[in-house]
Amino acid sequence: MHRPTGEPMRPHPTPTPGPLAHDGPPDPAQVDPRVLGALLDRHGWRRRGGAPGRYSRWTPPDPGTGATSLLVPESRAFPDCEDLMGEALTALSRCAAPSAREVLVGLTVPSDEVRWWRDVPQGPSGTAAWTVQEQLRSAARQVLLAGALAARGRTGYHGARHRRQAQASLEGVLVGNAQGGRGLTAFVPVDPGRVVTARLHHALHAAREAVDYQRATGRPEAFGSAVEAGVSRELTEALVSLVRGTEGARIALAWAPAAGVPEGCAARPEPVEFSPGDLPALREAGARYLQDEPSVPVRITGTVVRMRRSGPRGAGTVRLRVLAGAEVPYVRVALDEESYRTAGHAHLVGLPVRVAGRLESRGGFRRLTDASGVVPVQVDEAERDRLMKSLHENLGFFGEACGPGE
Repeated sequence: MHRPTGEPMRPHPTPTPGPLAHDGPPDPAQVDPRVLGALLDRHGWRRRGGAPGRYSRWTPPDPGTGATSLLVPESRAFPDCEDLMGEALTALSRCAAPSAREVLVGLTVPSDEVRWWRDVPQGPSGTAAWTVQEQLRSAARQVLLAGALAARGRTGYHGARHRRQAQASLEGVLVGNAQGGRGLTAFVPVDPGRVVTARLHHALHAAREAVDYQRATGRPEAFGSAVEAGVSRELTEALVSLVRGTEGARIALAWAPAAGVPEGCAARPEPVEFSPGDLPALREAGARYLQDEPSVPVRITGTVVRMRRSGPRGAGTVRLRVLAGAEVPYVRVALDEESYRTAGHAHLVGLPVRVAGRLESRGGFRRLTDASGVVPVQVDEAERDRLMKSLHENLGFFGEACGPGE
């Protein structure tokens, strides 16, 4: 196995968190020396002796950065523990080595680390093309989102279900680049992200085993059982995006030392590797997941946010913002003339409607078919006032032909 490496920087377009940007190093009284030692070891710092049972000396992985060695107590029982910890943390905050930044992130925000590495041609001086970097970031984001979706429910195809909640669970993730733009590291805060990284751990290994089984036997059934481990169309598509255009890619996870190892997971998970030869099996599995996922019978309560039909009478289409009954934000519903009129009247007086039907997997669970039983739903006065305000703010969207139905 190749060992993936990565040199963090920062994530999406959000600013660097305050504790690292403005408040200096972490409070030495709040840092466990054993956690600091574990993070130094993980990020390539080398232990060079010290006083056994009292403190250890650590040197940076890249002597060229000008970083000095650190003295780290073995435990808080050491008499000068807080002084030594303060000196070590201050030295890390001033150190130019990217690994020092990684250690500080791990101390400031206890996080599980997810590392991606793609084998792509290097540019001048070990750099990577802009498009290569963007492909890596996009694929990494898809992988994490697939893990977050699997943490909310195991299914072969999620579509729009749970997507908003899954995305919200990743808002605190910090992301940084490796030298040359071929690698990426995500720091997923243990609270609330541990459930995501633990599920992703199981899903990645299950995907690897399913691919191996299909390539060895030509039979795809292992992907069926892999769903229970968290494998889905979203994950297979993410892995295809990660591997496509490379000679291979790998993903490694490391648990936050302060939080320990999740139940049922390996203490030091092996990196999971995928190659271009795996792409056909991954693509076929994704297509099967999409095809096999059944429609879901639901009874949805929602507010009408858009209406459309081709003439002054007849059937039409409405778009509902879902309030209850399904794990999607919006659905599109085709209604007969009477039901369409009922939905329009309910909206004009500031009421949501309730409708039964089947949430179709095709299109990502965004369409309700076989709709029936459209009735207005009574709400309290405060909610009704809010819905009426929304109507007046969006009058341009309504009428007999008001633009696209989506």
